[in-house]
Amino acid sequence: MLRIDNLTKVYRRGARANDGVSLEVAEGEVIGLLGHNGAGKTTLLHQVVGLVRPTSGRIVLLGRDPVADPAYARTVCSFQPQAQAPLTGVTTRQAIEIVGLIRGGSRRAVRRRTAELLAALDLEEWADSPGESLSGGVRRLTAFCMAIVEPGRLVMLDEPTNDVDPVRRRLLREQVRALAADGRAVVLVTHNIAEAERAIDRVVVLDHGRVTAAGTPAALAADREMRLELALPGPPPATPAWARDVRRDGERLTVGLAPADAHLAVAWAQTLTTHFSLNPRSLEDVYVGLTETVEADRDAALVP
Repeated sequence: MLRIDNLTKVYRRGARANDGVSLEVAEGEVIGLLGHNGAGKTTLLHQVVGLVRPTSGRIVLLGRDPVADPAYARTVCSFQPQAQAPLTGVTTRQAIEIVGLIRGGSRRAVRRRTAELLAALDLEEWADSPGESLSGGVRRLTAFCMAIVEPGRLVMLDEPTNDVDPVRRRLLREQVRALAADGRAVVLVTHNIAEAERAIDRVVVLDHGRVTAAGTPAALAADREMRLELALPGPPPATPAWARDVRRDGERLTVGLAPADAHLAVAWAQTLTTHFSLNPRSLEDVYVGLTETVEADRDAALVP
C-alpha cells in the first residue's frame, strides 16, 4: 500500500524533521507511529498526503508518487490532522456528511454511514449540536468520523484520541480495527503507548526524525529486560549481580533483569518480601528505553 524509502525533510535553517526514514504499510495493517513532540511524525504524514515536499527520498503510494501527484494522494488517502477541524456553522452530523459527499459518496450511503458512526462512537447526543458548542473530545471524535466516513485505501490519523474520554477511546480503537479488517491500511500517530499497544499491528518509533525501532509490540519487548517490583520498607538490600537497573521510589524498588535470570530474581525477592511482581517490560518501557538510548548516544557524539 505505502512504501517510504530513505525519506528526508530539511526545513529552512537546517532543521531536519525526517532523517532517512524508511517503512512500509500493507493492506489490512495498523501501523503506530510513536515519538516525542518534534520527532517528525506529523511531517512524515504531511509528505505522504502531498502537503509537504520531501527534500530527498521516495514515497510510493499504491504504485504512484504522491509528491508528483498530490491530487491523487488526497483521493486515495483519508487524513485526520492533529489540529481540530473547523466546525463553525455546522452540526456534528452535517460536518461528517459534507466530507463524505465531497469524497464521492452517494447521499444515501453517506447518511447511513454517518448514522452508523454516530451510534458506534456514542455521539448521537451531539449529532445535531452546533460545532461551536462541542467539547474538545467530541470535536476530535467528529473529526475522526469525517476522516473515515468515506475512507480512502490509506487512512492516516494524527493523535485521534486527544481529549477523548476512556470509554470513547475504546470505541474509536474498535473502528480503527474495523478499517483494517475491511482491507484499509491505517497509520496511527499517538503519544498514548498503552492505547497503541491495544490497537496496532506494528510500531515504528521515531526520535529526532529517525526510525530507532520497528516491529510488533511483542517483538520489540522480546528478549529485553524484565522488571521486578518489590515493596520494601527500610534500607535497600544489596544489589544482586544479575540486576541491570535498580531504582528506588519510596518503599518501591524496581529492578531490571534479563529473562534468563528470572528464577534468580524470584528466589531473591522471596527472601525479602511476599509483596513483589515480575513482568516483561511493557511497550512503554521499551519506548522510553529506546529514546533514552538515542539521547545518550547523541550527547556522547557531541563531546569533543
